Amino acid sequence: MVILFYNIFRRVYFGSIQLASRWNPKAKLWVDGRKNWQSALQQQLTIQPGHKVVWIHCASLGEFEQGRPVLEKLKKQIPTIKVVLTFFSPSGYEIRKDYKGADVVMYLPADSKANASEFLNRVQPTLAIFVKYEFWHYYLSELKKRNIETILVSGIFRSTQPFFQWWGGFYKNMLLKFSHLFVQNQTSAQLLASINIQNNVTVCGDTRFDRVLEMAEQWQPVSSIDAFIQPDKKILVAGSTWKEDEELIAEWLQQNKNDWQLIIAPHEINNAHITQLKQLFNNSILYSEVQPKNSELRTNNCIIINSIGQLSKLYKYAAVCYVGGGFNKSGHHNILEAAVYGKAVITGPNFQKFKESVELKKIGGSFTVNSAPDLTKLIHELDIETSGIIAANYVQQHAGATKAILDYVQEKRLFTNA
Repeated sequence: MVILFYNIFRRVYFGSIQLASRWNPKAKLWVDGRKNWQSALQQQLTIQPGHKVVWIHCASLGEFEQGRPVLEKLKKQIPTIKVVLTFFSPSGYEIRKDYKGADVVMYLPADSKANASEFLNRVQPTLAIFVKYEFWHYYLSELKKRNIETILVSGIFRSTQPFFQWWGGFYKNMLLKFSHLFVQNQTSAQLLASINIQNNVTVCGDTRFDRVLEMAEQWQPVSSIDAFIQPDKKILVAGSTWKEDEELIAEWLQQNKNDWQLIIAPHEINNAHITQLKQLFNNSILYSEVQPKNSELRTNNCIIINSIGQLSKLYKYAAVCYVGGGFNKSGHHNILEAAVYGKAVITGPNFQKFKESVELKKIGGSFTVNSAPDLTKLIHELDIETSGIIAANYVQQHAGATKAILDYVQEKRLFTNA
């Protein structure tokens, strides 16, 4: 009976995306990206005798960044493996479709018995890696049926999820398909134990810590930003901002423009939103318009980043970082990308969903604000250096999840002949 409801939900959900694709650009990308996936996969993936395949699946961009350190370290250890990287959402695929660390980058075909069987027939993975919280019944069932090693990395569970409800047996059964579950915290392990899943669970933390440390080690200066910075002013870097964040920051900057410059990287970079930001921050320049040798560049008080892939580098330039999304119900974006550089981090009020935010706030590495006056008061009173040291130490102390996962894979000797 439950599988019947799952199939109804699946058809309604995927059907609604099909319908929305007529007017919604993201839905259209979702639909078009899955057309003719069989021929696209056949063209991209050539498996020679002796080659083994790792399939890694991510919901979106954030999950990709969590899975990335595992994937890249595994590829470094075993250069001959083939990698198939799949995404559920356009926000991940469209940004990483040219990622060089994978032999194939594609959308995951919609979950169905036929698609799961055909996909696995073509890919023939030795190892399947799911990142954080992607659970698809038919794919997991087919992996289990074929006895393919399947692991979850950076998993995190909450008591409100279906797995832990009295009616959640169908969903619990999905978790039983995994060979091993690597979870971020003890709470997740305890929840799994409450439904008798414990012998194949390891608490090893979040691979995002390893990823941001790698990014910090690989940092290179950005000439356009170097040219923008005025030596006598401090820099606030605001990343992944939404409307509420931007209005707050604009009011704050107007009051503090004599002492501060702003680098702002909005969550949405479509033309309409960038135009709105130009109006909101009137003494600003677009990143795409910057000419590093232009002597007039430093007369601007704000630079608007209107391209993708820059943000993680930019946080290093900050005296203080503001991470957007904290006025949304879903909460703010990744604060670790800023904390790793030894920067105090500020967000909007909705931070409770994220373990690292709760812990950093408790020890004085991150802070929350509700308004522009709050931001002015906080920055005025903040011991920037001390808070930055706390943030950097926190990231360092929580690294190591990637090694635990790779040790497990090595113990399984899955790629002995690869």
